[in-house]
Amino acid sequence: MTSSGAFLHHLREALKKAPACLVTVQQTEGSTPRERGAWMAVAADAVVGTIGGGHVEFQAIAEARRRLAGGPGAAVLRYALGPSLGQCCGGVMHLRYEQVTQADAAALVARLTPRQVPVALFGGGHVGQALARVLAPLPFALTWIDSRDGVFPPDVAPGVACEHSDPVQAAVPGLAPGSRVLIMSFSHAEDLDVVAACLRRQRERGDLPFIGLIGSRSKWATFRHRLHERGFAEAELAQVTCPIGVPGIAGKAPEVIAVAVAAQLLQTLPPDGNERA
Repeated sequence: MTSSGAFLHHLREALKKAPACLVTVQQTEGSTPRERGAWMAVAADAVVGTIGGGHVEFQAIAEARRRLAGGPGAAVLRYALGPSLGQCCGGVMHLRYEQVTQADAAALVARLTPRQVPVALFGGGHVGQALARVLAPLPFALTWIDSRDGVFPPDVAPGVACEHSDPVQAAVPGLAPGSRVLIMSFSHAEDLDVVAACLRRQRERGDLPFIGLIGSRSKWATFRHRLHERGFAEAELAQVTCPIGVPGIAGKAPEVIAVAVAAQLLQTLPPDGNERA
């Protein structure tokens, strides 16, 4: 479950007990701790979600509870993140306040659920399993693909779609448009076939913004030669990232690689973290 999914679950549970005041970042200017669309729901004795913490959140919680107690106020308030708030971000947040009840729960979930960016992960080995765990709370919809039976663990996170495909590259044409692809199967031959399938799809549709292959520079040099032999041009090969992971992280433990790769995927998202359709 993503962090947003967990917050929405807690919101529904909180609204079963009492009304709340929903505080949403409607607009930002300059440097701010959260982006437009971030939210928190404030009840008399609980807070679900966050608009960035610090004194601005402290003031927003107090304002929300004042309204829950019957106090009036404009729908949107402006907060300058400067000395008067004890913060030095320098930006401005415009916060919208609205009271919500259990009757609003379904509509709120629909409205607040962010669009998740599709990720296709080829390979159920140690790094693949670490990546599946790291990606679970992030704004990605993960499809996990392997050619072997029984490779996926029994405790896969909710929302992760596990898919058996033999041959494994046969899954590539059916990937969701906009998928970020990560290739780390148990076999270099399978890896090569998946990369080739992704490049063929790029020729036809050009809708895979990131194709990442686990491995060393020497592995990629070998793959480049073999892909050239299959008829792929240099410009096409430039669409493949290998090695994967943000630079500067030297560790090779599966969990370390997973964090580095997840960070690289996050870099492919727009500034507010949520890709539009």
